[in-house]
Amino acid sequence: MKELSELKKEAEQASSEDFLSVIDEASRLISDELKGLGSLQVMGRLVQLPPSGEAVIVGDLHGDLKSLIHILDESKFMEKTSKRSETYLIFLGDYGDRGLRSPEVYHIVLSLKALYPGKVILLQGNHEGPEDLLPYPHDLPYHLQIRFREDWRNIYAKLSRLFREFHTAVIVQKRCLMLHGGVPSRAEGIEDLAYAYQKHPYERHLEEILWSDPAESIKGTLPSPRGAGKLFGEDVTSAFLKSLDIKFLIRGHELAWEGYKI
Repeated sequence: MKELSELKKEAEQASSEDFLSVIDEASRLISDELKGLGSLQVMGRLVQLPPSGEAVIVGDLHGDLKSLIHILDESKFMEKTSKRSETYLIFLGDYGDRGLRSPEVYHIVLSLKALYPGKVILLQGNHEGPEDLLPYPHDLPYHLQIRFREDWRNIYAKLSRLFREFHTAVIVQKRCLMLHGGVPSRAEGIEDLAYAYQKHPYERHLEEILWSDPAESIKGTLPSPRGAGKLFGEDVTSAFLKSLDIKFLIRGHELAWEGYKI
């Protein structure tokens, strides 16, 4: 079993070639999943999990290497998975940007995917979205340039292609839905969730999944101050959950001072 300290050291010392190799392996594994060749049950870009076992769910990291190491250490994910425990590690997106340790965070996350392919699920956040929906500032290129000098363009190009292969959401049958931002307010069923990436930009499902936020004081939807996505009320959430026959939504995308909020 690889130790967490070893994983961190590899990320900090990785050469351009090492980084590209990790990207290529993660891309191969996710591509197989999208083709139905992996151990995960995938419909379009929607991962379907059975209501058993446990999950470690990680919100926005934004290049925060210290928090990622803390989460992996406290959750004991690697130890549990090495003992064949039914434990999933689910990232809700937004791995990089804003933090100078973004390259190291990506290296560790993609290495975990390579080590435990059927147990690590990588969702797309708005910082990994389509080129026409990327946030500003998008400073990952700057962080890669500092770390990898003249090789940064090739690494960024491969990372960008990989982002567009990440899954859109995870659904646990009869239980919950996990995604980055918000529910697609005009979705009519699970197909709109699973194939949102195919319908972009002609329909706004993917934009809302990546960018939207809940608002407790409204009904329906309102324009979002973010400039993309929408604010959506409890009625929108309830209707969507009912259509999928699940009980609650787990999302990232917003700051929670105590680490999470309900």
